Amino acid sequence: QAQLVESGGGAVQDGGSLRPVCTGPGYSHGKSDRAWCRQGPQKDREGVAVIGYGGSTIYADSVQGRFTVSRDNVKDITYLQMNNLEPEDTAMYYCAAGRALSLNTMYYSVWGQGAQVTVSS
Repeated sequence: QAQLVESGGGAVQDGGSLRPVCTGPGYSHGKSDRAWCRQGPQKDREGVAVIGYGGSTIYADSVQGRFTVSRDNVKDITYLQMNNLEPEDTAMYYCAAGRALSLNTMYYSVWGQGAQVTVSS
């Protein structure tokens, strides 16, 4: 069964950086689009960054200029470089695979288990 595995979450102070990593989901979804989504306390899950197989990217306004999504198609790894983190970025971060270059989470059918990111002021 195809699956995604996130790592690289953690706890940092306001202004810090983290780089979560997502591996998988394997050959059958190798050319799919990849999204990083997050769900904060008592909030809906939202897409924050998307990257297509060819490298096209889309970012949510709230992270534009601070987050950078990238992928290694050979190793099937997706990265999310997060700089200048703010307490409002505190959330569980999920990676997902799908067939639409969109921040809308409904287009993604394969999900990881999540990685917690906590930013303290």
